[in-house]
Amino acid sequence: MTPLADRLDEINRSLDPAWDALYDGFVADLRAAGAAAGSPAVGDGLEPFALPDSRGRYVSSRDLLAEGPVVLSFYRGGWCPYCRTEMAAWSESASEVRRLGACFVAVTGETGGGAEALRQRLDLGGLILVDVDHGLALRMGLAVRVSDRVRAAYLGIGRDLARHYGSDAWFIPVPATYVVDRHGIVRFAEADVDFRRRAEPEAVLQVLRDIGG
Repeated sequence: MTPLADRLDEINRSLDPAWDALYDGFVADLRAAGAAAGSPAVGDGLEPFALPDSRGRYVSSRDLLAEGPVVLSFYRGGWCPYCRTEMAAWSESASEVRRLGACFVAVTGETGGGAEALRQRLDLGGLILVDVDHGLALRMGLAVRVSDRVRAAYLGIGRDLARHYGSDAWFIPVPATYVVDRHGIVRFAEADVDFRRRAEPEAVLQVLRDIGG
């Protein structure tokens, strides 16, 4: 299986230099502001939640953890090529996640059917939960506001995040991946404001192997 990092690098190499520079500036500003610095770390307890899945059925963290460990992955939306690539990699790893007694749960603020469309397109093998108005992401320190420059650039190519998220606040989640054991304790945590980088599925799978079901 091709490492996720290599697949993401392909996207980076195809990126217009102007967009690359724009993203570099946005990421630098987020780092300087300490964005996501307070997000969950290894050893922390998971923030309890109940969210609708992409088909409208409510799912609680308590019910998920009653079945075993959870891989929890926050992504920006199906409109993001980095996210589509990441979710495709997780689709390929879905059978191994299940074999290890865990479940894969993706979380996005994308509304209006976008989450379900991506789940069906990728045959994801897990749940996608819809974090309306980024409420869970905000509580976990994973929501940031899009800069004015990035917002203008997105609107210039017809990418209206207000439409994707059903809100004109222009918040966006920081991509993050966690492994949470059945006791609700975070055993792996990776949150990076540079959305061009994501946790490697194989590293997550190894944590699941180490902790067992």
